[in-house]
Amino acid sequence: MQHQKKVILSKINIETILQRMAFEVAESMNNTNDLVIIGIKENGYAISKKMVEALKKLLKNNIISLQLSLNKQLPQNVVIDKQIDFSNKNILLIDDVCNSGKTLMYALKPFLNFYPNKIEIMVLVDRIYKQFPVKPNFVGLSVATTLQDFIEVTVNDDEIVEAVLITK
Repeated sequence: MQHQKKVILSKINIETILQRMAFEVAESMNNTNDLVIIGIKENGYAISKKMVEALKKLLKNNIISLQLSLNKQLPQNVVIDKQIDFSNKNILLIDDVCNSGKTLMYALKPFLNFYPNKIEIMVLVDRIYKQFPVKPNFVGLSVATTLQDFIEVTVNDDEIVEAVLITK
């Protein structure tokens, strides 16, 4: 069966969206608490690095950048590249796509042992269909899809190239 691919976000669209989202985050996180930006390994981390760059220009908060790793198919083991105390910190968890919500749900697990000031979630693309009760706070683009559809974000050398909707 042939898959159809449709570009839903180009590189230029993505750059514009990330700038808008940086302003939204700055408005939400503008206080004296440290801001911890955590990108989910691979694409989420590439997006988080762009967000850190943009937010350093907009906020006076101390910004800490971390990477979170997990197997997206079996996400029980969640590893953050540096262990810190997340209590009283603002946390921004970033991924490229929110599909079912499962990855983001498991990615929140390490923070349950702390008392953060705030936890918010950012995704570049949010599929409206969810299996888990996760609702991102900051969304670049919401897309209504079927269960058979797939969204793929392409990243080359930390540059976010495009987002593609793949339909069967």
